[in-house]
Amino acid sequence: MRFSGFRALWLAQFTSNVGSWMQTVAAQWLMVSLTSSTVLLSAIPAAASLPVLLLAVPAGVLGDIVDRRRLIFGAQLAMLLAAVALGVFAAAGWLTPWLLLALLFAIGCGGALSAPTWQTLQPELVPPENRSQAIALGSVNQNLARAVGPAIGGALLAATSASIVFAANAASFLAVLAAVALITVPPRIAASQPREHAVAAARAGGRFVLNAPDLLALLMRSVAFVFFAGAIWALLPLVARGQLGLGSAGYGGLLACVGVGAIGAATYGPVIKRRFAGRVIYAASCLVIGVAAVVLGTTTEVAVAVVALVAAGAAWIMGIGLLGAAYQGSMPGWVKARGISYYLIAFQGSNAIGALVVGSIAQASSVKTAFAVIGGALAIAAVVTWRLPLPTGDHAAMPAEPLPLPDIDTDPREGPVVVTVRYRLAAGNADAFLAETRALRRSRRRTGASSWRLTRSAEEPELFTEEFVVGSWEEHERQHARLEATDAALLGRLDALLAPGEVRTARHAFGVQPPR
Repeated sequence: MRFSGFRALWLAQFTSNVGSWMQTVAAQWLMVSLTSSTVLLSAIPAAASLPVLLLAVPAGVLGDIVDRRRLIFGAQLAMLLAAVALGVFAAAGWLTPWLLLALLFAIGCGGALSAPTWQTLQPELVPPENRSQAIALGSVNQNLARAVGPAIGGALLAATSASIVFAANAASFLAVLAAVALITVPPRIAASQPREHAVAAARAGGRFVLNAPDLLALLMRSVAFVFFAGAIWALLPLVARGQLGLGSAGYGGLLACVGVGAIGAATYGPVIKRRFAGRVIYAASCLVIGVAAVVLGTTTEVAVAVVALVAAGAAWIMGIGLLGAAYQGSMPGWVKARGISYYLIAFQGSNAIGALVVGSIAQASSVKTAFAVIGGALAIAAVVTWRLPLPTGDHAAMPAEPLPLPDIDTDPREGPVVVTVRYRLAAGNADAFLAETRALRRSRRRTGASSWRLTRSAEEPELFTEEFVVGSWEEHERQHARLEATDAALLGRLDALLAPGEVRTARHAFGVQPPR
């Protein structure tokens, strides 16, 4: 917090998050008064989350290739206008359940456009040695706002009206706009590389994630956790109003209990992470929230619900904090916003769809049954995901020295480029070489290859040929610049398997279309 740029953006984010939680309380309470449908009530978090499914990938691409200040500023301005419309329509009495969902969806679209850039920008405002703490403070921000925003929103809603709460949320976006206008945004695009084309950038981001097993495992864990755990918050108004007999202020207080638990977990989280393995923390988070869900589905005592929500809030921040830090800390800078977009799709998409599924279960049976399903599903998730990889995320990928490229006079856009690499192995090293080629394929694909194959000479069994295709010469140049230390180490191990005096050789060819 001693770094002024980070501090300004963090405080602006906190102000906006408080406004968002105030809006959530007012929207959910207003929906309860407009309709008795649990599906429409569950659609409120879905309306805010589903835009991520539609916009996260293009938003991640934009975050890596365009001016980030303008992107965030434009998205926040759009959210401000939609929030103002929400307040005006509420004041005029024009809101229907579907119009309320439509305006929340519009606000969610603005959030989806800026989210990948926002999450990757904040840690870059501090030195590298402080970035893991910066990522953790980003999670604390949301949950500190959860402790304050619902209580303020519930009290303001009880004292005034939903339109006033919506107007207060609209005003909170002004803090973000001011902070983004004032801070210095670090440049993302390297001066030595031209800007990527949007379609190529999107493909490169997808290939990177698909060929990173640790990232895929983290995405699977995120879906298993959030799909059911996040549904608790969607059903909480029914618990507050039906089982506990509370008003809007009481409901805001229940949400604040979740934030109190999250703050406690964020405070003592570093100590817990030093003492326990990541998979233990993840499994415990699933089980604690599962038990809390069963309790919430059956209790009629406010004190019992408070304890359950504090525990669930603590487990929630431990779970998502663990996954988020591990995911972001496992990616190089060139693909970070695009990579984060896939995490946001998994997180927000699971949250939205899970809320709708559990809301449908509550509609078809009962709230108690829906909470029981949440508890059982999280217990199963803890078991099923136990053996999946869970990297620590304590260090980001380290870039390697780019490999030399041949001096070819060509248009950078010419392509596709077919790269052929020959490996003449020492006798007896074929099995060791083949054992490394799975990692080699992933390395080529992560850095930009659209296809890859390996062949073995029929006449010389110790001669292997690797062939991969890159979209253009410009993309191949980027591929060399994207090499990480782990990629360089892999190539070093392969070179050690070559026959004495042999070196790895590469040839480049351009694809051509034969005349018709």
